[in-house]
Amino acid sequence: MSGRLILAIISVLVEEAALAVIVLVGLPGLDINIPVAGLIAIMIAWLAISVLIYRAGSRALKRKPLTGLETMVGTRGKSLSPLDPDGLVSIGGEYWQARAASGKIAAGDRIIVVSQRGSKLVVRSGD
Repeated sequence: MSGRLILAIISVLVEEAALAVIVLVGLPGLDINIPVAGLIAIMIAWLAISVLIYRAGSRALKRKPLTGLETMVGTRGKSLSPLDPDGLVSIGGEYWQARAASGKIAAGDRIIVVSQRGSKLVVRSGD
């Protein structure tokens, strides 16, 4: 078993124990009585939600990042400075150093990433 799974199991057990203490000890002090069958139903529902959240989180952690140089090809953005041939572009709210693939690109023009060269993007006019 992975360490993350063990921690998730321990966390759910602690949550379930806290829920049982609240329902069996805390609520009767406030004159609120929930039958044991109701407590069991609540605990099963809580367990089901915890399992679903764990599975969704595990899938999200296994996915490849959606940002970074390796995923930029084909991405659209806007030039922030003239590219003659080097300049600055904005893609998804991030600023990147870029080089025009050919010719010049004016500031404010739409661009498309065609490749990368080192840590610099190579872009063309996006029409």
